[in-house]
Amino acid sequence: MDQLSMIHPAYGLYLVLIIAGGAVAVLARSLVRALSGLIVTLFGVAGMYLLMAAPFIAFMQILIYVGAVTVLIFFAIMLTRTSEGESGSEGGFIGRGILGIWAAVFSTLVLAGVVIRHMPQAIPLKPETTLERLGEFLTGPFALSFELISVVLFAAMAGAVFLGFERRKAK
Repeated sequence: MDQLSMIHPAYGLYLVLIIAGGAVAVLARSLVRALSGLIVTLFGVAGMYLLMAAPFIAFMQILIYVGAVTVLIFFAIMLTRTSEGESGSEGGFIGRGILGIWAAVFSTLVLAGVVIRHMPQAIPLKPETTLERLGEFLTGPFALSFELISVVLFAAMAGAVFLGFERRKAK
């Protein structure tokens, strides 16, 4: 089986992952299940990047969004839950579904109107930057900045976990 014959099934699979994960993220009653739906959606988007022949962007999608951002959201969910359950009020299943569909249709219509009204002209593309050059650029003058950012993020996460545990001990 050649590579071109696998494109359509792969596209269908990634599309199903995106739509199903988005539906779970919007309709789930539990915040943890909603986060699981978001993770599935982000994996589907990474697959779409692979189909567009952008493996570096797909890898960054998985590394940054699936890896780091969802873990941060998970910590936020766990640290802000009350002892009775999840924080926030839960609406009805049908009501939330209707609101989700309305929001999707409305935002699609607004974005389509803007794109149609302000259609950008084609511009000539610059030559592609290789990954080696991008890596040299990021690790050259900005290596210290990246390391400092990681230390600050680690300190913030450790502080949030510490405060969350102290709050639970006080109850």
